[in-house]
Formats: sequence, C-alpha cells, structure tokens
Amino acid sequence: MRQFILAACLLALGACTQAQSPSAAPSAIPPVNPSVDATVKPLTTGAIPDQDPEKLQRLYGKLAQYLEAELKVPVVYKPVTDYTAAVTAFKVEELDLVWFGGLTGVQARLQVPGAEAIAQRDIDANFHSVFIANRKSGIEPLKDSSDLAQLKGRSLTFGSESSTSGRLMPQYFLQQAGVQLEDFKGQVGFSKNHDATLQLVTAGTYEVGAMNEEVWQKRLKAGEVDLDNVQVIWRTPAYYDYHWVMSPAAAQRYGADFPQKVQAALLKLDPSVPEHQEILELFGAAKFIPTQNSNYGNIEAVGRQIGKIK
Repeated sequence: MRQFILAACLLALGACTQAQSPSAAPSAIPPVNPSVDATVKPLTTGAIPDQDPEKLQRLYGKLAQYLEAELKVPVVYKPVTDYTAAVTAFKVEELDLVWFGGLTGVQARLQVPGAEAIAQRDIDANFHSVFIANRKSGIEPLKDSSDLAQLKGRSLTFGSESSTSGRLMPQYFLQQAGVQLEDFKGQVGFSKNHDATLQLVTAGTYEVGAMNEEVWQKRLKAGEVDLDNVQVIWRTPAYYDYHWVMSPAAAQRYGADFPQKVQAALLKLDPSVPEHQEILELFGAAKFIPTQNSNYGNIEAVGRQIGKIK
C-alpha cells in the first residue's frame, strides 16, 4: 500500500513538473523602472571628481535613478579619474550629460560645438572659494584681498589643476593682489580634489590651501573638519561656477527637444519631496536654475589669462 501511494505521488509530481516546463527557462530580468525602454542606448552622465569617489557614486547614482524615471530612457553614471578625463570623455561622446566646474565646462564646450550649459544650482551664480590655513602656521584671517600678500613665503596647495574653485579663481585673486606662484615656499601643490586639500592643510603638509566653499561648509556641517588644526582665512568674491552641460549627440539620439526635457527634470527637483530633497542636499543646493553658455565668459577670460585655455 505504501509503495502504491509513493508511486502515485511521484507520478503527480512528474506531471506538475512537465506542466511547468514551458516557463522553466529563465526570463529576462525586468528593468528597474518598467516604463523605461531598455532597448534604447543609455544617457551616460558624468562629473568632475571634485570630492571623495564614494560620495560621488552615491550622489550620481541617486540622480541617475531620478532622471531615468523622469525622462523614460535608461540613465547610467560613469565615473572618471580626473578633471581632464571628464572633458575628454565628453569630447569623444562617452559622456552625454556632465556636471562640470566653470573652467572645465568652458573647456568642454569649446571642444564640442553645439554643447549647451543647461542648469546650475542656485548657489552657482554667486559662488566662492575659501583659503584655509593650518593653525600652527600662525596665519590669521585676512581682512581684504590686499592682505593676500601676507601669504608670500608660505607653502600652498590648490585642488586639481583644472578646478575653478580650487585653482583658477584662487590663483586669479592672488595675482590681482600682486602674488605670483613663485612667491610661495617651494613648489605649489595640486591635490586631487577639495577633500584632499582639506586633509593636506589639516595635517600641516601645506600651510595654506584653496578650496570650494560649498565643500568646506558641507564637511563642517558633518563634523568632519578639525577646527583645532585648520581655519578659513579668506573668502573670495563671487563668480559663476558649476553647471550641467549637454552634448549635442544626446539631442540627435533622443530628439531635438531632449535638452529642454533634461533641464525641466533638473529644475523640477523640489526640496518638499523627500526623494528630491536627498538629491538636492547631496548637491548642496536648494534647487537648480537655468543657465546658458554666455554666463561663463569671465571664466573663459581668466582661463586664457593664466594659460588654462588656449
């Protein structure tokens, strides 16, 4: 009797297995967003590596998810090794939409006719750099730009060589005050990014550093600044800086109105929406606003003056 019941169960199991066999083959993994056409070539975003890579991966990963949902096309984030690599990748169409600094944005658009600056943060039309100093250097906060002459004979590091806020504008304001790079002690340094500049000055490797004010404020708010060892000594006048640049290749691929759609998606980010607020906070912004190529004419002029644009 037991053998009969066992045989019956095995037959039933076999019948069930055969009935299910047509759907047993693995199916395609559905896209994260079902409304996105996975057959379309992805919109590839990128950014200058101005901060710690892990922070950038988190920021642009979240933004890619948001843009994909808004634009209904696949969106991926592709990190680059340095500022020059970001410009080059944009030039050869490896990147479609890039978060550039003022200088790199100008460099990229000069190499790609038809490229458009489409959006910036609310803070980028009135941006600042800060000079920071190791407290053991004895350098006290400066009253005005003429006091920059007090930095002669000190050791200095900028950020990346192509950084607007970490090199271009700080060097410009130094020159306006009559301070040349050869006036500093030893060779002027170039760190990889603003976080690296902060670390080098805090450690005393350099007495003075120039960095992005927004990054300084963000690290200060997060409790990541050792105020016993480093302080701000001067804040620059305002200038235009970071902005999104769209490649003309994206418009050819997705339609002539695609730059306007991307701009609208960025401007739609609303701090009252929790998911949007997280992205805006990571960007250090209250919102994104429209911008245009002509806003960066002064940046181009300064870039040519110090030899970063030829």
